[in-house]
Amino acid sequence: MAAAMETEQLGVEIFETADCEENIESQDRPKLEPFYVERYSWSQLKKLLADTRKYHGYMMAKAPHDFMFVKRNDPDGPHSDRIYYLAMSGENRENTLFYSEIPKTINRAAVLMLSWKPLLDLFQQQPLRPNLVETSCPNIRMDPKLCPADPDWIAFIHSNDIWISNIVTREERRLTYVHNELANMEEDARSAGVATFVLQEEFDRYSGYWWCPKAETTPSGGKILRILYEENDESEVEIIHVTSPMLETRRADSFRYPKTGTANPKVTFKMSEIMIDAEGRIIDVIDKELIQPFEILFEGVEYIARAGWTPEGKYAWSILLDRSQTRLQIVLISPELFIPVEDDVMERQRLIESVPDSVTPLIIYEETTDIWINIHDIFHVFPQSHEEEIEFIFASECKTGFRHLYKITSILKESKYKRSSGGLPAPSDFKCPIKEEIAITSGEWEVLGRHGSNIQVDEVRRLVYFEGTKDSPLEHHLYVVSYVNPGEVTRLTDRGYSHSCCISQHCDFFISKYSNQKNPHCVSLYKLSSPEDDPTCKTKEFWATILDSAGPLPDYTPPEIFSFESTTGFTLYGMLYKPHDLQPGKKYPTVLFIYGGPQVAIAGAPVTLWIFYDTGYTERYMGHPDQNEQGYYLGSVAMQAEKFPSEPNRLLLLHGFLDENVHFAHTSILLSFLVRAGKPYDLQIYPQERHSIRVPESGEHYELHLLHYLQENLGSRIAALKVI
Repeated sequence: MAAAMETEQLGVEIFETADCEENIESQDRPKLEPFYVERYSWSQLKKLLADTRKYHGYMMAKAPHDFMFVKRNDPDGPHSDRIYYLAMSGENRENTLFYSEIPKTINRAAVLMLSWKPLLDLFQQQPLRPNLVETSCPNIRMDPKLCPADPDWIAFIHSNDIWISNIVTREERRLTYVHNELANMEEDARSAGVATFVLQEEFDRYSGYWWCPKAETTPSGGKILRILYEENDESEVEIIHVTSPMLETRRADSFRYPKTGTANPKVTFKMSEIMIDAEGRIIDVIDKELIQPFEILFEGVEYIARAGWTPEGKYAWSILLDRSQTRLQIVLISPELFIPVEDDVMERQRLIESVPDSVTPLIIYEETTDIWINIHDIFHVFPQSHEEEIEFIFASECKTGFRHLYKITSILKESKYKRSSGGLPAPSDFKCPIKEEIAITSGEWEVLGRHGSNIQVDEVRRLVYFEGTKDSPLEHHLYVVSYVNPGEVTRLTDRGYSHSCCISQHCDFFISKYSNQKNPHCVSLYKLSSPEDDPTCKTKEFWATILDSAGPLPDYTPPEIFSFESTTGFTLYGMLYKPHDLQPGKKYPTVLFIYGGPQVAIAGAPVTLWIFYDTGYTERYMGHPDQNEQGYYLGSVAMQAEKFPSEPNRLLLLHGFLDENVHFAHTSILLSFLVRAGKPYDLQIYPQERHSIRVPESGEHYELHLLHYLQENLGSRIAALKVI
């Protein structure tokens, strides 16, 4: 977006100096003749785009994903494992479930191609017919999870509350009653078990409840199942109203959206305990709350970034952030810290007094920075071998500036704070001392921990598998290293490609989806092995192909990788796509494609005024608007409208009218300032689209409009005539 603007005063001298040097050198160069692309009509471009999509779809099938390995309990059978995964069937664009069998032995002289077998078929009896989990709930059920302690039970979210259902007996029970489904949103601001907007959008957390992995048995032969969940109160969060432009509906979408500098939802932890009898029926459900308010037990915490349970189910754990996202804490929370929700004041006090003073949160790790902390998914807790200690693997950037793995042992020390004596806990009262911290990885490269990348820990052989950029920032690879005696890291994937891997639960197989700028993705299965005398020395063996690559496309010119050093001394990389049949001596129109940078005259769903964007993202990088007024002003392109070009056809804005993330108000206010400044612009609205385009036809129109706009205003001879 900034590229469509004239150069700001601070950059004039730099650009003029560069231009001056270039002009001196160019006196000895021959003048380059401009190259013009062939001009197509809208209909011709539409057909070209459709043909290209079909061709690419034929040459590059979408890779299978979300793999799960399951061991076959068949000693005499030919297969050792089965893998389940999602993939697109050949008939449509929808994902469906497939599975493949992994043979115990292979013919190493031939390449084995695993067959894809459809798991579900709604219209035939074979191979498997899904059974509907019946419900009395009138609305859609979301975020379903099997109970790991008893897979007969599932939990799900219905209308912002948590429900459970038994898939065998069909018994169903509502666990929480915080949402009332009122027509007036302002009077119905609470939810249970639901990750709110900012947590989903900016922290990649999409669930708000967590089953305990173990059940507590009762003397009568029954069991107690537990669910930790977050309860949110959004009554102080602003409500945004987006009116549908479709006149026949006249519908308005309303949702809560915390703009930077305004209130976030108030959050707390709660716990639901479900008592099951020996026959598997629910005999009671107890809703429990923290013994003290969340803001007292977890002072300064704004965001619950991650949560879960330790392997034995003795503690729940959570990764917590303050509002500025400069302090991270990992805490353990005992189920004993929760008491039944009780309205009677005297009875509640009795319940509080029944909890020993020794029961408090335990802060087992804390890190701070003066910049910001990037949240990731790497956190592995080991089973406790000593009651007074907890061991875990965590990844941190704060120590070296690069995300690396650390094995940490914390001492579970009883707090000095005595709740029964009155008063409030100090910030350090719940901190546990660190007994040992071992750097598992190190160097000027990073361990990947987001967007599907995570670690896999082999506790038997005491190894940790991870994806990282040790060999090149341009390639992602799978590595393995001992977490007890860290030494040289072993790379398991081949150079020249970027890999996305999934490791089996027993760490004896892994699947890699890999590609490079020349070859479309390929998906292969590898077997992991090690010598008996050195189980930490891992090697891979190709086992089978799941998806074969079609190889380079005919007449395809792959992009060239280039690099340059930034003014801050860091090496940055890019890809240069050259035209087919490049002619030396010609001056070619060039498009720079970058997520948030300069020289872009086409912007899709742009943030134009930072005070309109959300708390989690904006405050992470820019701080609170009250402490950075100038930064918010200079960083908002709407406030720089007078610096935009005065020539037409230099700026195209595209935006979904129902955008729930970057609201259409961003585009509206930019247009208002452009009109006030007398600046030209082009606008394309998608009336029924949100932040991500969902309707295939809208996506095709979006691409077509971009191509046509670039052709008419940059690449063709008519574009040059427009400039004249």
